[in-house]
Formats: sequence, structure tokens, C-alpha cells
Amino acid sequence: MGNIVVLSFVYLVGIGLLLIFNELVYRRLNPTGEITRKFAHFVSVLATVPFPYIFPSHWYILVLALLFATILFITRNGKQLKSIHDVKRKSIGSYLLPLSIYITFLISNLTENKFIYILPMLILAISDPMAAILGINIKAYNGRIKLFGKKLNKTWLGSGAFLASSFVISIIALYFHRGVFDLKTFWLAMAVAATTMFAELISWRGSDNLSIPLSAVLILVLFL
Repeated sequence: MGNIVVLSFVYLVGIGLLLIFNELVYRRLNPTGEITRKFAHFVSVLATVPFPYIFPSHWYILVLALLFATILFITRNGKQLKSIHDVKRKSIGSYLLPLSIYITFLISNLTENKFIYILPMLILAISDPMAAILGINIKAYNGRIKLFGKKLNKTWLGSGAFLASSFVISIIALYFHRGVFDLKTFWLAMAVAATTMFAELISWRGSDNLSIPLSAVLILVLFL
């Protein structure tokens, strides 16, 4: 119990230092808010991947998620954390991120399968920022995707990068989890990649922070 409380405090301090560093970079080097926001997303989500091996109960994650969400809410309309909040588009993604981490951990905890948490978080940490940064910054030969006649706020390059990176992450993770590279490893990795890519494609205002991991969880619960 004592060690877990200490580790929880360490995570809080670590996330706090990350936010401070991110804010200093934003104010000194003046990158766009999208870049610093995605950097914080990448590092913070990646740091949560070991959670199933550290915290035995979802209650610890709930407390951490509530604290993080409270900080984001308090700083939303102030001068703090512009590196997170200074984006032109309307987004609720920063609020959905702690909720997403908690729900995914809860399902993993209830099913007693750590992998159900780990793979979705890896995809959320790596593939989502990669898709966003490539989609925003590379304009040549990178048009927006049309779906059912409606032009989405997603690009071919961004979604393609998401699909490819998600597939690579999934097939490597599934190989180590299952201990064998067979047809099931391949098609399950492809199913996870395609489903999470589609979830990211149709999401709006940052809801992909929730839809990406939950769509991966659905595939893993059904077919793993």
C-alpha cells in the first residue's frame, strides 16, 4: 500500500514536470500549440503503459485521472498551460484523455488481462500524435478524406500513417503477448489497426482520445 502511494505521487510529480517543461518550450521556442499538445500527449500516455504492473486496483487510476482532469479544467481559461489549450480548433480531447485511461484500465482490471490496457495505450500514445502532426504539417499530395460525400477534417497521409503505425505496433505487441507469429497474430493486428484508424477518422473535437483505445479494447475482448 505504501509503495503504491509513493509511486502515485511520483507519477503526479512526473506529469507536473512534463507540463512545466512543455510550457517552457512553448513560451521560449514558440512552436504551435498543436505540436506541444501532441508532445505532452505522447509522453504522458506512454508513461501510463506500465500501470497494470504497478497499480493493483482501478481506484488509484481514478484518483490520478480526476486530479489530472481538475488541473486541466482549472487552467482552461487562465494563462497557464497554453501549451495544451492553445489550439485553434474546438477540442474536448484533453478532458477525455484521463477518462479514456481510466476506462481502459478498468476493463483490463476486470478482465484480468493487462494486454487489453497496454496495446490500446501504445496506439493512442504513438499513432494518434503521428497522424495529427503529419496531417497538419505536410500539405503536398495530402488531401482531406471524403466519406459518404462529406469532406472530413482528416487527411490521407495522416490516416495512412495511423494505419501503418498502428499495425506495426499491434503485430509486434501481439507477437510478444501470444508468443507466436501466425495467421491469427496477423489478422488480429490488422483488425485492431483498421478499427482504430476508422475510429480516429470519424471522431471529432478530440473524441478520438476515447474512441481509439475503446475500439481497440473491443477487438481484443472479442477475438484475443
